[in-house]
Amino acid sequence: MKTNIKTIVRKGLGILLMSGMLTACNDDKFFLLEDRNGLGSDVVWNSEGSIDFHLNKTYELIIPKWPHQVIPNRWEIHLANDENYFASVAGHAARAMGINGEALHNHDVFYVGNIYTLNYGSNRYMDIARCNNAIKFLPESTISETSKRRFLGQYHAMRAMVYLELVKIYGGTPLVLEPQDPQNLEAKGRASARACFDVIIDDLTKAVEYLEGVTYAGADFGRITQEAAASLKAKALLYWASPQFNPLNDPKHPYDASRWQAALEANKAAYDLCVTKGHSLVADYAEIWRTKGAANKEAIISRSYSSTLPKRGHNEERKNRPESEGGAPDRAYRATWKLLQAYPMKDGNRIDQAGNYSYDAVMFWQNRDPRFTATFAYNGSAYPLSNKGNSRIQWTYVGATVDGIAESANWGIYTKKFTTPTLPASNVPLANDVGGSGMDWIEMRLAEVMLNYADCANETGDISTAKNMVRTIRQRAGIEVGNNDYGLGSAASIADMRDLILNERMIEFAFENKRNSDLRRTRRWHLLSGESLETIRIELQPGVDAAALNAGSRNNINVENKAQYQQNFRMSIQQQTTGFGSINIPEYHNFYTFHNDFVWRGVDIYPTIGWAGGTFDPLDN
Repeated sequence: MKTNIKTIVRKGLGILLMSGMLTACNDDKFFLLEDRNGLGSDVVWNSEGSIDFHLNKTYELIIPKWPHQVIPNRWEIHLANDENYFASVAGHAARAMGINGEALHNHDVFYVGNIYTLNYGSNRYMDIARCNNAIKFLPESTISETSKRRFLGQYHAMRAMVYLELVKIYGGTPLVLEPQDPQNLEAKGRASARACFDVIIDDLTKAVEYLEGVTYAGADFGRITQEAAASLKAKALLYWASPQFNPLNDPKHPYDASRWQAALEANKAAYDLCVTKGHSLVADYAEIWRTKGAANKEAIISRSYSSTLPKRGHNEERKNRPESEGGAPDRAYRATWKLLQAYPMKDGNRIDQAGNYSYDAVMFWQNRDPRFTATFAYNGSAYPLSNKGNSRIQWTYVGATVDGIAESANWGIYTKKFTTPTLPASNVPLANDVGGSGMDWIEMRLAEVMLNYADCANETGDISTAKNMVRTIRQRAGIEVGNNDYGLGSAASIADMRDLILNERMIEFAFENKRNSDLRRTRRWHLLSGESLETIRIELQPGVDAAALNAGSRNNINVENKAQYQQNFRMSIQQQTTGFGSINIPEYHNFYTFHNDFVWRGVDIYPTIGWAGGTFDPLDN
């Protein structure tokens, strides 16, 4: 007989333990809140100020952070994909991609005892507990009905966010929707995916209703808005309609085309609402992540950071920068050759399509989609850092020194998407504490809402609307119309457009923690099996004097001239080293299973089919 899981939901304790920091808001003053431990429950729910304290910590626990800030040197089910080359640390790539029989890490839900630790990511049911308490007790509060609706809208939206993240991975999870004493908590059984989505959609429908007319300013800016809730609802319905939950050729679980129609209607409504509320694409793709707060009209949901407040900084800038600029480049941002090849040419055509530009695998950066150079720094390219402007050139060949500092990591290409050109190397923080750029994490932006809408339009046969959404995004990117309608003209079928949209998401959201979910949602994750992770390596041609190049002779090389470039440099494709096999992701990994600790300490929490002892089918009703 399994014992009850002793997690953390408790009417009193769950609402009392509050912290002074809301890192989901974008005004620094909002974070300067004192600890309010010890408040009685009546005081909490009958005082808007006390509810704010509770809500602040709920945001801190639920709104996603920079993924690699949270999980340093650990590859999990949420991160493993084909855009990162991470063979630089023995063992991690194997574990991340399920290679050589090793399972991916899984840390969402597990037994933690009776203590509500208030640590980000320690157990998602802790986060759900906070929302359950608010949803249960706020209606009984003496505060105004207007304030109740404003608070309830945010709690419903955040509970839905947590459950959606769980369902995306596990397919079905225990539904705990009421406050419970931790001494008697029973998380019984795994609800079906359908039951989970019913709760998620209901929560978000209520959030959209409650948040109508609600606006935020000053210290409150950054909280969940009506358009954010609508976009989350639309995203949830997209997942429910997609192959992961709605497979095309599964006799046991018949395909339901009506789900795509419902998703289309929700995604159109979300897009229209976002535009009505003043959201728009940031004009310059390179500036999306460098634009903070209310100035970023593209951001729908974000977590703000600060370069000055303690415990509000992060070191993602250091993980992207070369060593010559205070960096320690991390394999999480080391692009695969597959990702580099995914970008189209300047006219939007694929690199294997005839158009106005021809692709050259040696000069692979030339005449590409402008998002390529906005995202990557290649050998001999301008990489503005530390206020040095375009005069600063990044060299990536083995043995290169820049400004007298050896780039010992020998990265063939750097990701500059998350770096700040004006930040001095001396201000790049070593740890996740204080300093740095204060760059916000953007969890959802308008471009995602648009591509979600495009996906639904395409699957319901409206290829024209799907192309309109992608065309607008490509126009923002600076792609030329060419002779093929920004590269869209050759997509003549739903299948063609489906592939194009998935590829568009890969490049538009490179390193934004979307790829793993996209592959799983479309049931393409397991299709990576047999591939090897590859990246590029730049070396000097035999006989080229490295010392002379580093001393300055390289300044005379025109890297845009192929003959000159090849006289000095040669590129090779670097595969995973000894001990790493090809990617091997079984199809049943589309739905993960729970940590053994949760399975055995819970009540009727059974493993997922395909896994050892698995009997739970997420798609059964």
